[in-house]
Amino acid sequence: MLKIGEFSKLSHLTVKALRFYEKEKLLIPASIDEWNGYRFYETRQLEDAAKIKAYRQLGLSIDEIKSICSGTDLKLILSEKAKALSAQREEIDVRLSIINHILEDTEMKYQITEKTILSVIVYYAETILDKYQDIMQWIPSVGEECAKLNPDLKCADPAYEFCEYLDGEYKEKDIQIRHNEAVMSRGIESDNIKFREIPETRVLSIYHKGSYDRIGEAYSYIMKYAEENGYKVTGLARECYIDGIWNKESVEDWLTEIQLPVL
Repeated sequence: MLKIGEFSKLSHLTVKALRFYEKEKLLIPASIDEWNGYRFYETRQLEDAAKIKAYRQLGLSIDEIKSICSGTDLKLILSEKAKALSAQREEIDVRLSIINHILEDTEMKYQITEKTILSVIVYYAETILDKYQDIMQWIPSVGEECAKLNPDLKCADPAYEFCEYLDGEYKEKDIQIRHNEAVMSRGIESDNIKFREIPETRVLSIYHKGSYDRIGEAYSYIMKYAEENGYKVTGLARECYIDGIWNKESVEDWLTEIQLPVL
């Protein structure tokens, strides 16, 4: 029989760890002196201690180890752990890629994040604008028209509103555009106002601060980032107008988020 200190040295587990595993009923001493509380282990338990130590080094949780000890297939547990570690590796790779991209950008003007937009119902309208600047007059008119058709329709919380440009190229005139706003449910449609459901979407996100005249720089940056990091663009870019002429006096304070759907 081995005292807890001797067993600790042979198993390369601290006394604190051995007491923890005893509490969790993973590695219970072979006997405990009823008078002084001394713990004693048998040499055969060194093999159990080695297994527990090996499982912990693989990142298995106490519950997962208990499950293995209770008869769950070890390969099943390890397969699930492998999937979790692969997902973590992908997330780490994305973070490293973003960090490296920022380090390569001497001005560090833009920073890109990845996020998931949950599935939403939107009302939308499409039109052709004479010039880009007309967008801020057109969007409110779309909202007013939808409200007249659906006075009880509620916007989603949190709010989500964006525009998509439907032309296959940059245009300064006759710009085809679609405005979307997330709502709680479908409503009455008209020739102009329609409803659709947008599925959950993974996007790259970038914020542009300042005049819309220079927003092309942000588009160039995010497209280059997507290409260099192996993303596949799966849809039209979405422009979300956060701050603008309606609430900021200076054009330098205008803030626009560009969301690029990707896989």
